[in-house]
Amino acid sequence: MGRLKLQPGIKAIEEEPEEYESTVPYRDKAALGCMINSEIGAVLAVMRRNVRWGGRYMSGDDQLEHTLIQSLKALRRQIFSWQHPWHTVNPAVYLQPFLDVIRSDETGAPITGVALSSLHKILTLDVLDLNTANVEDAMHLVVDAVTSCRFEVTDPASEEVVLMKILQVLLACMKSKASVMLSNQHVCTIVNTCFRVVHQSGTKSELLQRMARYTMHELVKCIFSHLPDVARQEVTDYSFGGKHLENGNGGSELDSSSSSANFVSNAVPMDENIVVPGNGKDTVSYDLNLMTEPYGVPCMVEIFHFLCSLLNVVEHMAIGPRANTIAFDEDVPLFALGLINSAIELGGTAIRRHPRLLSLVQDELFRNLMQFGLSTSPLILSMICSIVLNLYHHLRTELKLQLEAFFSCVILRLSQSRYGASYQQQEVAMEALVDFCRLKSFMVEMYANLDCDITCSNIFEELASLLSKSAFPVNCPLSAMHILALDGLIAVIQGMAERISNAPVSSELAPVNLEEYTPFWMVKCDNYSDPDQWVPFVRRRKYIKKRLMIGADHFNRDPKKGLEFLQGTHLLPDKLDPQSVACFFRYTAGLDKNLVGDFLGNHDEFCVQVLHEFAGTFDFQDMNLDTALRLFLETFRLPGESQKIQRVLEAFSERYYEQSPQILANKDAALLLSYSIIMLNTDQHNVQVKKKMTEEDFIRNNRHINGGNDLPREFLSELYDSICKNEIRTIPDQSAAFPEMNPSRWIDLMHKCKKTAPFILSDSRSHLDRDMFAVMSGPTIAAISVVFDHAELEDVFTTCIDGFLAVAKISACHHLEDVLDDLVVSLCKFTTLLNSSSVEEPVLAFGDDAKARMATITVFTIANRYGDFIRAGWRNILDCILKLHKLGLLPARVASDAADDSELSSEPGQGKPLTNSLSSAHMPPVGTPRRSSGLMGRFSQLLSLDTEEPRLQPTEQQLAAHQRTLQTIQKCHIDSIFTESKFLQADSLLHLARALIWAAGRPQKGNSSPEDEDTAVFCLELLIAITLNNRDRIVILWQGVYEHIANIVQTTVMPCALVEKAVFGLLRICQRLLPYKENLADDLLRSLQLVLKLDARVADAYCEQITQEVSRLVKANASHIRSQLGWRTITSLLSITARHPEASEVGFDALLFIMSDGINLMPANFTTCVDAARQFAESRVAHADRSVRALDLMSGSISCLTQWALEAREEMGELEAAKMCQDIGDMWLRLVQGLRKVCLDQREDVRNHALLSLQMCLTGVDQVNIQPSLWLQCFEMVIFTVLDDLLEISQGHSQKDFRNMEGTLVLALKLLSKVFLQLLPELSQVTTFCKLWLGVLSRMEKYLKVKVRGKKNEKLQELVPELLKNTLIVMKNSGVLVQRNALGGDSLWELTWLHVNNIAPSLQLEVFPDQDSTVSGDNESGPQETG
Repeated sequence: MGRLKLQPGIKAIEEEPEEYESTVPYRDKAALGCMINSEIGAVLAVMRRNVRWGGRYMSGDDQLEHTLIQSLKALRRQIFSWQHPWHTVNPAVYLQPFLDVIRSDETGAPITGVALSSLHKILTLDVLDLNTANVEDAMHLVVDAVTSCRFEVTDPASEEVVLMKILQVLLACMKSKASVMLSNQHVCTIVNTCFRVVHQSGTKSELLQRMARYTMHELVKCIFSHLPDVARQEVTDYSFGGKHLENGNGGSELDSSSSSANFVSNAVPMDENIVVPGNGKDTVSYDLNLMTEPYGVPCMVEIFHFLCSLLNVVEHMAIGPRANTIAFDEDVPLFALGLINSAIELGGTAIRRHPRLLSLVQDELFRNLMQFGLSTSPLILSMICSIVLNLYHHLRTELKLQLEAFFSCVILRLSQSRYGASYQQQEVAMEALVDFCRLKSFMVEMYANLDCDITCSNIFEELASLLSKSAFPVNCPLSAMHILALDGLIAVIQGMAERISNAPVSSELAPVNLEEYTPFWMVKCDNYSDPDQWVPFVRRRKYIKKRLMIGADHFNRDPKKGLEFLQGTHLLPDKLDPQSVACFFRYTAGLDKNLVGDFLGNHDEFCVQVLHEFAGTFDFQDMNLDTALRLFLETFRLPGESQKIQRVLEAFSERYYEQSPQILANKDAALLLSYSIIMLNTDQHNVQVKKKMTEEDFIRNNRHINGGNDLPREFLSELYDSICKNEIRTIPDQSAAFPEMNPSRWIDLMHKCKKTAPFILSDSRSHLDRDMFAVMSGPTIAAISVVFDHAELEDVFTTCIDGFLAVAKISACHHLEDVLDDLVVSLCKFTTLLNSSSVEEPVLAFGDDAKARMATITVFTIANRYGDFIRAGWRNILDCILKLHKLGLLPARVASDAADDSELSSEPGQGKPLTNSLSSAHMPPVGTPRRSSGLMGRFSQLLSLDTEEPRLQPTEQQLAAHQRTLQTIQKCHIDSIFTESKFLQADSLLHLARALIWAAGRPQKGNSSPEDEDTAVFCLELLIAITLNNRDRIVILWQGVYEHIANIVQTTVMPCALVEKAVFGLLRICQRLLPYKENLADDLLRSLQLVLKLDARVADAYCEQITQEVSRLVKANASHIRSQLGWRTITSLLSITARHPEASEVGFDALLFIMSDGINLMPANFTTCVDAARQFAESRVAHADRSVRALDLMSGSISCLTQWALEAREEMGELEAAKMCQDIGDMWLRLVQGLRKVCLDQREDVRNHALLSLQMCLTGVDQVNIQPSLWLQCFEMVIFTVLDDLLEISQGHSQKDFRNMEGTLVLALKLLSKVFLQLLPELSQVTTFCKLWLGVLSRMEKYLKVKVRGKKNEKLQELVPELLKNTLIVMKNSGVLVQRNALGGDSLWELTWLHVNNIAPSLQLEVFPDQDSTVSGDNESGPQETG
């Protein structure tokens, strides 16, 4: 009939009812008739087996069958004759016979069982559904009959069968499609009946027990899974909640005459001896009309309340922190808690739409959970934690203070052994806490709602502290508890890291600051769902809370100073008012309660006002007097003096009467009764009082105090019992870190719930993570580090590493540089690279140490990912890099920069990239010094012996360790730190550079160890690399780099790798940066002066290479060198090379590049280049040809001066042009002075070429416009000097030193004559011309008379008169030399002939043949006299 689905085993059976239902629809009358007929037959067959039913025939006319059999047979006759569709038939017709059998107390268990089975079949085949006629009445009949089931018990087994079938039928009722027609009352009855079976089954078989409990769970699931639908359908017309919440204390304590016992007795009992927990108090009731409506919220409230009442047994048991044994059967509470958990899971968020259900959860359920939470049973605690987790998920917005209390009074107490909890309790509590931590929103919401609320505890801080402390293995090995706490801690951290990934971190939140006083207890937020409003609000509240705590600390030391501090931070007004001080006392944790009590009890008027304001902060609405008094006296210590007690109790009584005037006639009655309670409390709980007050004594003492009347006796008795059982502590606990939850505190908590700020739901963004992380980062890093240190399993390593990376991400994204530095420091210790202990084979040890390798990869992962935010941590990272370098484990190109491969390959000391093949490694003996830069060279050394012994091949383990080490170093990407340094933030980059300088160490004069030098060289390479990679930010680095290199240069006295790297690194920096940093060009070039300060031995060793680098620098960057200072440095370096045999050619080549064709000559470098060229001209280390070329460079530069002079006149203003011309004149003078020096060279061709060059420079400057004054200077300093010097040399030195001086003297004399004649027109106008002319004559006279090698020179003898004659003729023709009959005589004329006659007396007549005899005679007498 049914078509089985092609599924294996159980699956097919499970699907069969559906198939059956779909293939035998209720419209098929015949099929249904057959089915009911077979069920009738089954019942009748069992009944006939019983003697009672089988032999019911009597003799006579009145032979009748029993009514039960008759009704069954009558139904059998009818079922096939009905004409109407089956669903129009009243189900009562075909159900009633079966129900009668079930109700009958005459039937035995087998008959009742078969009838129940038939009923179960009808229900499970969905014969009844919402379209069936009178289905509601039918369902009610079924429930009434089954819950009233009676039968004769013949044996225990058959009884259990019937009970199980009852459970099956009731569950089928709730699962059928027609179940929605059941009334609230019937659903309650079903649950009641099932619970009675559960209760009875305690003495029955295991199977029945399990079946009964399973059914109860299924019923609860069916009922509460309906709640979300009810909420959607009935939320508008659901009004019973409002009027029934008025009972008792505002709904928190629900009073009614009906009890949970009555709830159970609604059904006809099957066992009169059932005892149901509950004391008839605090139950919920609804009016009859609601209970007869189709089931919905009312029955759920009744059922939920009943389930909560099952937990009330705790009130009569010794449950509490001091109970060391399970003092009650944990079975019932566990069962009830399981049902409650199911109800909450299925009801979910719909519960909050129904005030009565929500009220039960908020008050009765949570109160019981709090008490059971301290149970010694781990099972109960585990279930409670699961319930609270579900409540948090679904209803946390309505349970803010309840959650705070649960964590304070249960989780935080049980998680720590110091409060007496067993290890199992601690473990369960910790597991629960970790489950909460895995909810990403949990810690944020705890922080926002509790830590940032001045009236609440710092739950987030306490939980974070608990997790970090619990993860610490102190003097013990790592345990499961430590790992569990670590999981929770890392879950919190990873939640923060995920929130950063979800949304970018907003700009850093501004620090909170209170500018003016506002009452801190009245701070409100306009919109608790808008992060733009609630985030600043909670941060402000947290700031206030912190300040209040600091204020409390000050207050505890000196109350006056404490209040002044709070005034200074704008938390109290400048002029104190009573309300603000009262609120400070009321809402600030950590105050010394003795000091608060003394302040409040003081007789000072202001203190009295504060006391009354303080009392006014309490809510005693609908609260018992003793409860109110307990709460009041918990906040401070009641002073000992009677007058102070009087004042305190007066203020309390006034407030209490104001809010709860129901029984008391006036505030005096409240005062007297309060006094009486305090006295009773002292009497009952003071060990020194031997004779205790009786209840009658207490009642008698309080006669006529209520406005002349007596208070109700029951009221006073209750007070007496309460005080006797539970002492009012007049000396409150000062620490109260995690207080116990007592009834009075719970009542206060329920009052506070009405006033507390709304619960803030966090989104997936990291609004508060920075503040939270700042609180927990230190302990978290410490905890993860300790676990990592103690751990031995790779799973734990991985967990710790995940935690480290999450901490790094949060620190970086929230710019917490100090935290990141701490993390780096901590991690570096685990790399084992910083250990000073000498391991025999450190590389192999590293390869075998998984923890060290993971830590190393993590350190460098953090450095690469989050380097922007590392500061001091760079030192530790560099220490690790240096250790790897010393072990030869670094790739050779770690210190590479942005240069291309060809440039790198030319670098001294650059090795090959890290190879990956062991066979390619060269294996030198161990005894050789270790200088290999690659891993392979290092590894080969480890595995080799001295050359005298045979070598060992590496073992497989060693090869594997080596491979692991190699892979680790490759994963680290150490080179990226330096090659990608151009992306580092400026501050981090500066710290990295400083760390490199620090790691290199300060160079010392004298010999340092090779290892120290190796480190210093490596650090310098890295420093240069990051400098070159950060050319755009060189300003940040330059000062430190320069000072470091300067230190090296100035302290090194012998050639070594370090000074070599320093000098060439400096040159390379200049080469690479000059094109990009014109504003830094001077500083860069000035730094090259360090090369000039090198020790002579060092300079000599590297002179050629230095010159090559300088040459390369000049050729690449000549156009970028603008300043005089820069060129002076360059040319100074080139000049030094002039006398160095190897370097001079390169140096001269560079100078040639600058000065050839004047392309790179400019006013800024003219003088220095000329000076350098002079030094090359004077240098004798090369052939004289080079000196000649140097002279040509000097003389050729005159064209530049001419060009600049023309440009100045054409392009500049008058003043600028004048200034420029003056500068050009100075440059020209320096040029000719330089040539003058070379004119004295020992080499004849150099000397003569110098004179010719000098002549060219003196005569080729027509367009430069040299001023006459400058010419005079030139004659004195250059021309006359060179003639005098040459004359002196020719007479004072041997021919060996200066060959052919005669030719030089001739050239010098010609130079003098030519220059003088060329300049005659200009110079003749100068006032000192006479002196100049006499200087010329005197030199000619000296040259005429000079004796070279002891005899006069013929050429000079001929040349001098000829040149003089030529000069005189020119002077005559130009009108310079003429006779003037001026007053006082003509000195120029006379002096001229005076000297000329000494040289060649005949010249006067030759030049001036027309002169008269007088003058001639006078002139002739001169020479004669001279002769």
